[in-house]
Amino acid sequence: VWAAIPPWKQGTLSEFVVASGNEVSFKPKCLSHTEAASLPYVGLTAWSAVNQVGGLNQSNCSGKRVLILGASGGVGTFAVQLVKAWGAHVTAVCSPDASTLMKKLGADDVIDYKSGNLEEQLKMLPLFDFILDNVGGSTEKWALDLLKKWSGATYVTLVTPFLINMDKLGVADGMLQTGVTVGSKTIKHLLKGVHYRWAFFTPSGPSLDEIAELVDSGKIQPVIDQVFSFSEVPKAFLKLEGGHARGKTVIDVISKK
Repeated sequence: VWAAIPPWKQGTLSEFVVASGNEVSFKPKCLSHTEAASLPYVGLTAWSAVNQVGGLNQSNCSGKRVLILGASGGVGTFAVQLVKAWGAHVTAVCSPDASTLMKKLGADDVIDYKSGNLEEQLKMLPLFDFILDNVGGSTEKWALDLLKKWSGATYVTLVTPFLINMDKLGVADGMLQTGVTVGSKTIKHLLKGVHYRWAFFTPSGPSLDEIAELVDSGKIQPVIDQVFSFSEVPKAFLKLEGGHARGKTVIDVISKK
């Protein structure tokens, strides 16, 4: 089996963890356990953003123009393959050393964010039906202008102030402030003819069932940057803090190295 458990059931670096039946799915037969470990969290995060929040699926995605900002990380590499498997035209934004990987995963256009002004580069392309933002920050100020107006086009960001607000204001006030923020932004952009949404990781065994089918049919493959043994966990976290990963970092807990 494979699974990704919710944040309140911590235990990712354990040999055993308790999970509910509705969080678990059968692991794709074509993957090793190490490969399988790299997919559920990023897969479900991308699935939540693209399918549950963004409304894209196998029957309505064909021919749609999709832009993925921060495409070479764990969620980005999965999202590129997912919408491509559903027939979308995919534009991936990444650093130049990831462009070959993006092409291999099926991206139609690859934009190097280091080669000049990214906003200007993207404005030269036709407008998009869907944008997935894994970067946040200043991108939110201009990315929504790249969407087709009054067509149901949607911008979904995975970078939200939810945790920052809770740290600053406490749980109740933090959630209230977050709700006010997303509500005001949603209304502001709706008046401009586009949809603005936030997305979060959501545990789901049934969604993993669908992801497993895509993996076993060869439409999605794991992208692993590096595998560390359990004794190398501090090195693995240092690597994560450095950023710019190509896919996922995996800890092999049962390795005897």
